[in-house]
Amino acid sequence: MAKYAVLIYMPAPGDVADTPPEEIEAHLRYGEQVEQLGGKILEAQALQATTTATSIRGDLVTDGPFTESKEVLGGFFVLEARDLDHAVAIAKLNPATWRGGVEVRPLLYPSAE
Repeated sequence: MAKYAVLIYMPAPGDVADTPPEEIEAHLRYGEQVEQLGGKILEAQALQATTTATSIRGDLVTDGPFTESKEVLGGFFVLEARDLDHAVAIAKLNPATWRGGVEVRPLLYPSAE
């Protein structure tokens, strides 16, 4: 099985604490849905708000995100799927699509197991 990152984008400012309770419940059910589709979540993490970010561009280090945007990266999943189509089918079920979006990317250097 191939490994994919599913990047979770949410409306700025992107604080997970602002997530509605029904969306949190849906995220908890998401793991079951992934297994039902034959995939496997290897890791999942929510990120702290963008106000906690430190951005580095060349030698310049600044507090906060590098640019302002309408959506921010709020967390990620690493999952195993048969192929990209399978990963996309799994990602489409993610509740982050309700208010924001998800991006699916194959891992460049998936670790050997």
